Amino acid sequence: MTEDLYAALGVARTATGDEIKRAYRRMARQHHPDANPDEPGAEARFKEIAHAYEVLSDPHRRQRYDTYGSDSPSAGDPFAGGGLGDIFDAFFGGGTGGGRRGGPPRGGDLELVVDLSFEQAVFGTRAPVDVTIPSPCDTCEATGAAPGTHPSTCSTCDGAGQVRQMRQSMLGQMVTARPCPTCGGLGRVVTTPCSDCGGEGRRPVERTYTVDIPPGVDDGSTLRLPGYGAAGPRGGPAGDLYVHLRVASHPRFARDGDDLVHDLHLGVSQAALGLAVDFDTLDGPEQLVVGKGTQAGHVFRLRGRGVPRVRGRGRGDLLVRVFVDVPRELSEQEDELYRQLAALRGEDVAPPDSGLLSRIRSAFK
Repeated sequence: MTEDLYAALGVARTATGDEIKRAYRRMARQHHPDANPDEPGAEARFKEIAHAYEVLSDPHRRQRYDTYGSDSPSAGDPFAGGGLGDIFDAFFGGGTGGGRRGGPPRGGDLELVVDLSFEQAVFGTRAPVDVTIPSPCDTCEATGAAPGTHPSTCSTCDGAGQVRQMRQSMLGQMVTARPCPTCGGLGRVVTTPCSDCGGEGRRPVERTYTVDIPPGVDDGSTLRLPGYGAAGPRGGPAGDLYVHLRVASHPRFARDGDDLVHDLHLGVSQAALGLAVDFDTLDGPEQLVVGKGTQAGHVFRLRGRGVPRVRGRGRGDLLVRVFVDVPRELSEQEDELYRQLAALRGEDVAPPDSGLLSRIRSAFK
C-alpha cells in the first residue's frame, strides 16, 4: 500500500471531506481494473485508492492517521504488535488472535467452461464469454452506504474486525480472537444501507469478457484470470475467474502431447509399388511420398506440423502411421492374380477352395 494516503488520492492534507470524495471517484474510475485490463498494476493501484478513501473519509480514522501516521487501532501503543497472541501465531500458525486487521474480504472465485474446436485449441483464438458477476455498486461506490453517508468504525472492535478474549491456561495467559459479531469481521458498519445493493457494496452485473486462448491448449486445460472473479463486499478485492477448456475431437487427427497422429490406410498394391498422396495437414495440403515396399507400422514424420508448445518454442510433429489393408474377399480374377504373384515370388499359399467348400464357407459368413 502507498504510505501517504493523501498522495494516493492526490489531495492535500487540508482537503475537505467533499474534496476527498470527489478525488476518490475520479481516481477509482481512472484506475478500476475493468477499465485497465492490460495494465498489470491496475488492481493493486485500485486497492490503494480504496484503502486511502476508507481511512480519510472516516473522521475518527483520519485523525488517528494524522496523529500517528497509521490508521491501525493500535497506533500509538508500543506493545500492541508484540502480544502473546502474535507469538503463538508465529509458532503455531494462528488461531490465538494475532495480526489480522478488519477489512472487506476477498470476493469468491468463479468458474466457467468454454468450448473450442480442435483447430482453435491448436492455433489459439479469442473467445468471448458471458458471465453474471457480482461487481462493485456504482450507486454507493462499493461502500455499501447510501449516497451522502459512509460506513463508520465498528464500536465493538474499534475497526479491528476481531474481538479478543484472555483466558488462563497451564502455559499462562492466552489471548484468543474471533471475528467481531457486530461487523462480521469487516471493522466497519453501515447504518444506512445503499438501496441498490442492500449494503453489500456490490450487485450482479452481466459482463462479456474476451479471453485470449493461447495456441497449443489441450482439452481439460484451465486458464486463471486474476481479479476477474466476484467483487468482494464493500470494496473488497475481487476473486479470480477460472476458465475450463473443452476441446472437440477431430475426424482425422488425434493428439499425443504436442504431436498430431494420423492413421494412413494403404492397399497392398499401394504399399508395394508406392505412390504420392495429397495429404491435408492443419496448415494446408502437402504431398506425402510413399516409397515402394512401405511396411505396415512405418511412421512418416512431418516436422513442425503439430501443436505449438504452450510452455516453450516451436511446434510438435505430425506423425502419419501406415496401415496396410489386406483384402478380406477376392474375386476369381484377383485370386488368380495373387496366385501368379505368389508363384513368381516363390511363396507358398493355400490351395484354391473347391466350389462346394467355398459355398459352405459363404453360407456361414
